[in-house]
Amino acid sequence: MALWAQMTPQLQFLPTQTLNELYPETLPLDVRHYLANWIEDQIWEEFDLDSVEQEPRARLLLDQMVLLLQEVAQQNPNVVEKVKLQHISKNLSVYQPQPMQLVRTVRDMLRKERQLLGQASLGFPPFQPMPGVPPAANGTPQPVREDSKADVDNLVLKVLEIQNCRQTLHQLQEDLNWEKQEIEPMQVQNDLDQQHPDQVIRQNRIKQIEYNFSVCAKKRLQLLQEAVYALEQCQSCLILRIKSWRWEQHRATIGVHFNDNLGFLQTWCEQLLGVNSNLRQELMLMKRDHGEAEQLHTLQESLELLLQTLVQNSLVVDKQPPQVIKTQSKFSATVRYLLGEKMAPGKPVVLKAQIITEAQARNLGQQSIVPNENVGDLLNYTAILEHNTASKSTCATFRNMSIKKIKRADRKGSESVTEEKFALLFNTEITITGCESPYAIQTITLPVVVIVHGSQEINAMATIIWDCAFSEPNRIPFVIPERVPWKQMCEALNSKFMSEVQTQRALDRYNLHFLAQKIFDQPDIAEDFGNIPVSWAQFNKEVLPGRNFTFWQWFEGVIDLTKKCLRDYWSEGLIFGFIGKHHLHVLLQNKPNGTFLLRFSDSEMGGITIAYVGPTDNGGRKIQNIQPFTKKDLDSAGLGDRIRDISCISYVYPDFVKTEVFKKFFTVLSPPNPDGYLPFKLTTVVNPGDLSSSTPSIPPQTDLPQDFYDQSMVPGYGTNMNPSHFSPHPSNCTPTYMSDPVSVTGSIYPSSMPPDPSDESMGMDSLEGILDQFEVHH
Repeated sequence: MALWAQMTPQLQFLPTQTLNELYPETLPLDVRHYLANWIEDQIWEEFDLDSVEQEPRARLLLDQMVLLLQEVAQQNPNVVEKVKLQHISKNLSVYQPQPMQLVRTVRDMLRKERQLLGQASLGFPPFQPMPGVPPAANGTPQPVREDSKADVDNLVLKVLEIQNCRQTLHQLQEDLNWEKQEIEPMQVQNDLDQQHPDQVIRQNRIKQIEYNFSVCAKKRLQLLQEAVYALEQCQSCLILRIKSWRWEQHRATIGVHFNDNLGFLQTWCEQLLGVNSNLRQELMLMKRDHGEAEQLHTLQESLELLLQTLVQNSLVVDKQPPQVIKTQSKFSATVRYLLGEKMAPGKPVVLKAQIITEAQARNLGQQSIVPNENVGDLLNYTAILEHNTASKSTCATFRNMSIKKIKRADRKGSESVTEEKFALLFNTEITITGCESPYAIQTITLPVVVIVHGSQEINAMATIIWDCAFSEPNRIPFVIPERVPWKQMCEALNSKFMSEVQTQRALDRYNLHFLAQKIFDQPDIAEDFGNIPVSWAQFNKEVLPGRNFTFWQWFEGVIDLTKKCLRDYWSEGLIFGFIGKHHLHVLLQNKPNGTFLLRFSDSEMGGITIAYVGPTDNGGRKIQNIQPFTKKDLDSAGLGDRIRDISCISYVYPDFVKTEVFKKFFTVLSPPNPDGYLPFKLTTVVNPGDLSSSTPSIPPQTDLPQDFYDQSMVPGYGTNMNPSHFSPHPSNCTPTYMSDPVSVTGSIYPSSMPPDPSDESMGMDSLEGILDQFEVHH
């Protein structure tokens, strides 16, 4: 049963078409569930499907399966489930002529299950369509909506069939009453005489009507049982889809695409509510006609439970509050009720919000009661459910909520306040039209972290990112793993980077490899890090070696810089990005002087630096790294202008003239002001400094395989720099620069204080200073 135990949590993520292919009508999901142990104990792979001699063995397995399923059906207390299992056991007879087909079906089912679990272990995101299933616009498989519509349509047809059967019974009852009335005078007249032929005809007609009535009554009950079972199945799919919608909403925090449209789910809820109402009505009429039977009582309990489950699962948080909330700050949230149009008119429904701890959220899932202990004071914590006729939605919007103060739990060990998770609980009582008693309904938000100062925001967001990226569906709130494989971390970092920067260019394998080297502090390792576990402590508790910041703080700084200052440069492939020293040397070691590339700073949070090939005093070449530019630097002068100004760089890697590649980013000088003032601009000048301290261009030999840093396989970088658009520089070309500026140059360091190469603020290796000068144009 180990395989089935692993497979069960994954079922909710599979599209309906995949489920139907995996568990066909001839061997439905119920068989796999109830006979999981027995199925996995048999050796299906040893069968030779083309061997006629093994048919008796296959037929024996078929007989055992039918017998076991019948035993399970007899022991099942649920009448509807019992009838269903008995029906399935009879349908297994289709394998009697060809028992080897059963072996083939079970073997293929188990193989597909192992394949699906293998894909899940490789870190594929939830709801990734299987091959052959076309994805919809929101990233979920298309067949889900089509199949659910077909299921609801079938339910409606079953209800109509039950109603037609009831009307037929009514007509038969009237015919029976009429025939009995007509035969009474004949019976009195013929008490002493011989029986009249007409009397015999009517008696036979009465017997036929009574038989037809009995058959129709049984069919009516059977149809009702089948309809209730079909409603259970369809509603289970609906609730799974609502949970899937919430899960997609959760994953959207790290940039996974999310379609927030709830219109389809609302229609589905309303249709199932209508079916449930019609079935309860038919059940009442059946009890009137046939009395209180045990089967009818069981069906009534099933329908009431289905109604309660549907009503309580139709409350969702449409617009989540921010997942990092600062006390004394305003925030908003919107809660939507998918059965809003079915609410009983009259008294307005007031929704209340309450902040709860992680422990209270866990108890909430077990007991479904509102916690009594108040752990935080909320301002503006009530809102009315209001119906919008234009959008056909019923929502309660909390526009100006605020947390005045928060009561924190006792922390364990080195746990920080930014690691403590809370949630907002929304609850109310609601009455549905046609129902006598109100229902208590509630829902909670995604986990939130409450902070009291803006300096805590980055660490709080790290807690949220780890939760959203690595939590499991249907988890106990808010349980997360302490370690995850690096390949899962790669997906999360890449998704977050692309969504925050709003770019279609992803981090390539070189970028991700350098990130792995950095978080594991293994700069000389070229092997794949994919299956190596990375811990929460490595992500955002322990500072990086030789730095005063964590991995997430450094990575988030790069995201912020790229989002605000470098989006277009990154999207057009002008920034190489994350690159290690060894890879940098491999790329530039054979390039002429003036060749450069742009990389994110390894030593400074939120910095980008220029690595270029420069000359040495003895006529050789070396690789220089200019001091990183931060957001503050780029706000005063853009990266394009700074690249134009620096005379010692000419060709962006691999060999494109910088003035052609970056010219769209150059700032055009403003005309003279009407008031007579001359315009000025900031010019970037590189201070040569002490050349003897620079890094040599040819690094010492390492164990790194050369093919890992194959220059011809650098996806993404320079993808928009088509060689046909830019002419490669001639070998004797001298570096170009802007027309002779009038500028003042000099070191930014006092003569008595030369730059210290070991200073972290100067970045990696020996860095050159940057001097912003005023340039006056006459």
